[in-house]
Amino acid sequence: MIKNLQTKNLFLSFLTIFIPFLLFFPQNTFAFPLYAQQAYENPREANGRIVCANCHLAQKPTEFEAPTSVLPNTVFETVVKIPYDTTKKQIVGSGQKEGLNVGAIVILPEGFKLAPKNRLEKELIEKTKGVFITPYSKSKENILVVGPISGEKHQEIIFPILTPDPEKDKNIYFIKYPIYVGANRGRGQVYPTGEKTNNNVFNAISAGKIQEIKPTTKDIEVIIASASGELKTQVIPKGLDIIVKENQVVQQDQPLTLNPNVGGFGQTETEIVIQDPLRIYGYLAFCVSIILSQSALVFKKKQFEKVQAAELDF
Repeated sequence: MIKNLQTKNLFLSFLTIFIPFLLFFPQNTFAFPLYAQQAYENPREANGRIVCANCHLAQKPTEFEAPTSVLPNTVFETVVKIPYDTTKKQIVGSGQKEGLNVGAIVILPEGFKLAPKNRLEKELIEKTKGVFITPYSKSKENILVVGPISGEKHQEIIFPILTPDPEKDKNIYFIKYPIYVGANRGRGQVYPTGEKTNNNVFNAISAGKIQEIKPTTKDIEVIIASASGELKTQVIPKGLDIIVKENQVVQQDQPLTLNPNVGGFGQTETEIVIQDPLRIYGYLAFCVSIILSQSALVFKKKQFEKVQAAELDF
């Protein structure tokens, strides 16, 4: 009896802790880029497209800033810019309108990775405060992802990167490498399962006359009567703006709602060079030698002109 009572008390204690955790734990963390991490080992397809474009169908601009060359074993700063109109709101799963969230992915060359915090300067730590960047997977530390995070405060996302050292890693060379970048703002149009989200235009499933537009607690039902008299019910998620009316004749695939999507995905790429410090020192030495030789030539010429002038005077 005592043992059963202890077990019951333990179970109640567990529920007391676990249920509030479920209620208050932020559910929106299970969004992009988690879908891509679960479904794709490599987020960049053979044709060069980043897989985020499979769900976020609208195309939007993305900008990327990075140095053209870096030294080995150094930390450098890159910036992903995600421009959009912050006054626009997106429709969320519940049908409500909220601000857009953003996310980004940076595909670095092999050997490059996220800079550890102990290598960051105070200024860079302050710039990246509140932004949690993670590797795509344990085997893909050169691919970095972030999001979803608030777009109003993060239209520019800074990625601190650590350059590999060719002297320590024989697979790294002092050459030019490509960097691929993708960035998203707002929700997608397709779930990874292939189903449409409510962030879409909904078209008529059949031609005919709209008999009734009936709002329910969860969605809106549009009942269409075909020419044969058959009634077809089309379910439209709540929150969408319906642009047809009852008794209106529609054609199949005619839009019944406005397009709610205000976001989209974009990708870009650039190149970066790992510079050999010895080459830079050699180049500087070459430049100094040229300057000195040219200066010596000028001085010698001036000296010769003075000698000639003295001989003529004599």
